[in-house]
Amino acid sequence: MSLHTSPPLLPSPVRLLGLRETPLSLDEVYAAVGDDAAGGTALFVGTVRDHDGGKSVSSLEYSAHPSAEAELRRVAEEIAAEFPVRALAAVHRTGLLAIGDVAVITAVSCPHRAEAFAACRRLIDTLKHEVPVWKRQIFTDGATEWVGAC
Repeated sequence: MSLHTSPPLLPSPVRLLGLRETPLSLDEVYAAVGDDAAGGTALFVGTVRDHDGGKSVSSLEYSAHPSAEAELRRVAEEIAAEFPVRALAAVHRTGLLAIGDVAVITAVSCPHRAEAFAACRRLIDTLKHEVPVWKRQIFTDGATEWVGAC
């Protein structure tokens, strides 16, 4: 009989991920990253603004590739491995959004604030560049424009 035992599996710091057609909740995301060992929690909230490139925007429409959730998980796990992440969450809207609607929320808790800020910034930046979510801007003059990634 062996005396060697495997160490207990730690729960994943990736606590909440998703693409949703329904409004996003800051409270839900903040609660998901709560951790007693975290001294800092950073959140980023992306909202739909009323202009882009000198043109007035009336709304946005987000579309996601079928692989987007898997890519979001991959990105989240990379960030959790790169930083001392205690908990991480990222949710993104799809569908038609009005001016002022919340389009994306990312949150990270870490032992210290500097780590939390850095990890959250890397999370949103990497999400925007690597997760296949596209937006169609609808301008007040009726013109539309597709934008590559978020």
